Amino acid sequence: MRFVSLGMRFSDLIGQENQKKALHDNLVAGRIPHAQLFEGSDGQGLLSMAIAYANAVVCGAEETEQTPARKKAASLVHPDIHFVFPTAITAEVKSKPTSAAFGVQWREFVKAHPYGTLYDWSRFLGVENKQASINVTDALDVMQKVAFKSFEGGWKCVIIWHAEKLTLAASNKLLKSIEEPPAKTLFLLLSPDENQLISTIRSRCQCTRLERITKEEVIKCLLKKGSNKEAAERIAEQSNGNLGEALSLYEQQEEQEAYEMWFIDWVRTAFRAKGNKEIVIELSKWSQEMASKGVETQKQFLVFAISFFRAALMKHYALEGVSAYRPISSFELGKFAPFIHGGNILPIIQALEKSIYHLGRNGNGLMIFTDLSFTLTRLLHQKSA
Repeated sequence: MRFVSLGMRFSDLIGQENQKKALHDNLVAGRIPHAQLFEGSDGQGLLSMAIAYANAVVCGAEETEQTPARKKAASLVHPDIHFVFPTAITAEVKSKPTSAAFGVQWREFVKAHPYGTLYDWSRFLGVENKQASINVTDALDVMQKVAFKSFEGGWKCVIIWHAEKLTLAASNKLLKSIEEPPAKTLFLLLSPDENQLISTIRSRCQCTRLERITKEEVIKCLLKKGSNKEAAERIAEQSNGNLGEALSLYEQQEEQEAYEMWFIDWVRTAFRAKGNKEIVIELSKWSQEMASKGVETQKQFLVFAISFFRAALMKHYALEGVSAYRPISSFELGKFAPFIHGGNILPIIQALEKSIYHLGRNGNGLMIFTDLSFTLTRLLHQKSA
């Protein structure tokens, strides 16, 4: 049996064979839990898997002729499949943004980026300097939609992408519908980590966890996209089983080069800044420059920095084979590696993750990057234990 999906088939999805079989078996047996949680990263095919499953539930698991219902499903406009996703205020939507208000943009985004991340979506909307969320207005809209009978007379499905972005008020509103859903109503919650959901919702969902995609599968996909073998292997290593990240790295190699240049300038300046007031001024200017970037760009850079520091650590201990990053530029990782060791890697990573956390909660970018830069200056000179 082949699965029919919204614009894709389960057989078209890369990897996740165990998960596809489990979902298939449940459909065949008629076991469809009303509340399900798909846990994993966007790059593992989280949204694509959910769309494929929802289409199979609503339109039937068997692949048959292209009925009007299936054509609507393939265009992401089936009236019985509803999408909820994080949004933010834009120039067009100035208050109380809801998923319905961004329906056209959402369909364009999903068709173009089936493995796209929340960061990709924020950039697509032009709100990367804002914190997207799913608010209570969206929750009320969903409750109203599922209260009606399905248009096709079968199942209704609500796909909540990045359910961890539900505000507390929205979560509490949805809880009753998830606890006591109308007949033949399926809630599919998607999240990178089930622990980010409130416990009352999490406990009512059956969980399906996605797996990492193999390096060989990622390389094969990149080669089909037109990548050369060397770049495909480097990107596959760096993406670490995340196909979405691999595709993003392939398509945005210029941005990765920019991140690397920012990083190199940062660590070189931080290393020279200890006890040198003039260099400290340069470090402050670098922090000001980073503070001028969008919040999501800042967070992505810090995630990149974590990968770079880990690569240096692996180089230090001659474990390059398990490193998740390879420099794009001529930067000599071997000369930098001796300064990253067991004595300072943990506080460096903790400082970076703490900065990502505060940026995600609308902290002052200039203060965050200035403090992080001075912390890095101290840690780079810390001796190995």
